[in-house]
Amino acid sequence: MIYSQSIARGALFIIASELLIASMGAIIKLVAEGLPNEMIVFFRNLFGLLALAPLLARAGMPGLRTRVFHLHLVRGLAGVAAMYCFFYAIAHIRLADAMLLKLTTPILIPVVAFFWLNERLSRLAGYALMVGFAGICLIIRPGFDLHWVMLIALMGSVMAAVAKVAIRRLSRTEPAVRVVFYFAVIAAGVSAVPLLWGWQTPTLTQWGLLLAIGPLATLAQLFMTRGYASAPASRVGIFTYSSVFFGATLGWLFWDEWWDLVAMGGAVMVAIAGAMALRSTRQDIPDEGIAWDAATASAGTGSGRVRLQASKP
Repeated sequence: MIYSQSIARGALFIIASELLIASMGAIIKLVAEGLPNEMIVFFRNLFGLLALAPLLARAGMPGLRTRVFHLHLVRGLAGVAAMYCFFYAIAHIRLADAMLLKLTTPILIPVVAFFWLNERLSRLAGYALMVGFAGICLIIRPGFDLHWVMLIALMGSVMAAVAKVAIRRLSRTEPAVRVVFYFAVIAAGVSAVPLLWGWQTPTLTQWGLLLAIGPLATLAQLFMTRGYASAPASRVGIFTYSSVFFGATLGWLFWDEWWDLVAMGGAVMVAIAGAMALRSTRQDIPDEGIAWDAATASAGTGSGRVRLQASKP
């Protein structure tokens, strides 16, 4: 589907998506006060798989056969690992910090693509990596009041970068619906294993919170898709950092979390580095939301492959 191009509209969709992501993060932080991380990750993946069921049924089994299952496995395991790290970080550090460290992924994508796909690391991407690293140091403050959970959040960003580069590699031969299918199945299957020893029956309130995570994630994905389909990623990608503002606001309202000037300076540097990384990337990496919408389009039109890629300025 071709959407009319508008930077303002794209920015609004991205900001709305990030508001939903920050709200989802707040719900995860709230439910994590009474349920283990394993439970939250599993139900996030289970509800995601259930939401995909009608789409996958329409695609049919012939459209789901693959010759590169090993790449799907890499993408799935890396994605689940990133989810575990991100959800755990949300539960144990300030919400704004978790949102910000999650957004270091664009800075890391060119590095992963360099080592895995032998893609050239541009000078701008190198500068972005240095600026981003300096910003991260201001946030986590190694040697001072470093919170070890922040290292887990950074590891989640590395895993997310691996997953997104895997999507790029898969996009050479695999339609989006197949990529989404294998991720949903692998994520649900892997996250179900820890429940053998970590199951805890949720209360009625906790069930409600768990059920809310799925719709928020789905809406966020769809809004993000519309945002990147409406304008080039290099122009509107910077608005993904609005989730840090939303996370800081929600953290202040509900958990009395405060940021100091040093952390704010680090956040600005990471945002600048992210913008530099987006401009340096020669081919856009599809986000979860883009994969979702592309899969919907391919199943709805019967086409074998739909790719959403913003044009470069």
